[in-house]
Amino acid sequence: MSAIHFPPPPAEIAFPELRAQVRAFLRETLGPAYSPYARARSWTGFDAAFSQKLGERGWLGMTMPKKYGGHERSDLERYVVLEELLAAGAPVAAHWISDRQSAPTLLKYGTAAQREMILPRIAAGTCFFCIGMSEPDSGSDLAAARTRAEPVAEGFVVNGTKLWTTYAHKSHYMILFCRTSQSEDRHGGTSQLLVDLTTPGITISPILDMAGEHHFNEVSFRDVVLPKDALIGQMGDGWAQVTSELAFERSGPERFLSSFTLLTQLIRILGEAPEGAARRSIGRLTAHLMVLRHMSQSVAGMLARNENPMLQATIVKELGALLEQEIPEIARTLAATAPAHDDHQTFAQVFARTLLAAPTFSLRGGTREILRGIIARGLGLR
Repeated sequence: MSAIHFPPPPAEIAFPELRAQVRAFLRETLGPAYSPYARARSWTGFDAAFSQKLGERGWLGMTMPKKYGGHERSDLERYVVLEELLAAGAPVAAHWISDRQSAPTLLKYGTAAQREMILPRIAAGTCFFCIGMSEPDSGSDLAAARTRAEPVAEGFVVNGTKLWTTYAHKSHYMILFCRTSQSEDRHGGTSQLLVDLTTPGITISPILDMAGEHHFNEVSFRDVVLPKDALIGQMGDGWAQVTSELAFERSGPERFLSSFTLLTQLIRILGEAPEGAARRSIGRLTAHLMVLRHMSQSVAGMLARNENPMLQATIVKELGALLEQEIPEIARTLAATAPAHDDHQTFAQVFARTLLAAPTFSLRGGTREILRGIIARGLGLR
């Protein structure tokens, strides 16, 4: 059995001056009127104007080269900004996918023309992406993808359907994972294409979540013609490219901070010095949160060193989802024992919203079964 190694987080991860700047910006931009309920939505909260303000401050495209509108700052500085945004429950959904994974994918595999056209707009907070991975009947098993992009003289003709596509209805582009040739290998014959979502033949249909909110979508492609220059990277290299992209998707602070607003509201109504079972539960949740933070920062350090943290990122995602789903269950029990408090109504609103969102925490970014299979193989357990 192989051992899994998480290197110590880099010593310079604190960046107190940068943290102070982000916190001051959030106090000024969001203000006291930004409700705890809105904070509970966090990275499903879509606010294009907020994303543009982040771009103006230089907090998008932070690690990209300056020639593409980036700021050539470290992965660790970017991590600090993300952590502060999520801890504050800022509405980051508009730019989230483009900044987190689409920009690094284009920077690593895209053509010069793709980079020059797209990356400066991502850094400015004015260009939004969605993910074209999951499909009906395949879920997180990307190797089961059936969407096809048939090579033709003018480029590609795409047919198929993508599912659970977050904010496709408000995005400008999708990076599409699809089959471009026949292969006996389940992972072979796949490629990634850059899709302008205004292209004829694309239909975006809403899917409401349990809270009645619209951020998921079904995206259908019917004889959609894409140009040759839509290809990202090399034809047939889609599997290697998409697994590299998933290291960015699965390791960040969003994987353990989705229920953070509920935790802070729970602590508020329990009081400054909870006793007995409440004290033990809060202590255990806080300890788990700190361990996950340590692990996630370790992955950020590995990315900064151009290492491949695929396995470590998967572990962070799986353990983070467990914590995020545990918090509302513990909150349900402890709230009944809390003393009378003016914030009980606010807590109830945040609790209801988090409870309805919690089932998705173990689905997005890879289902629990798929992730545990990846971890087992990585550890030599099967």
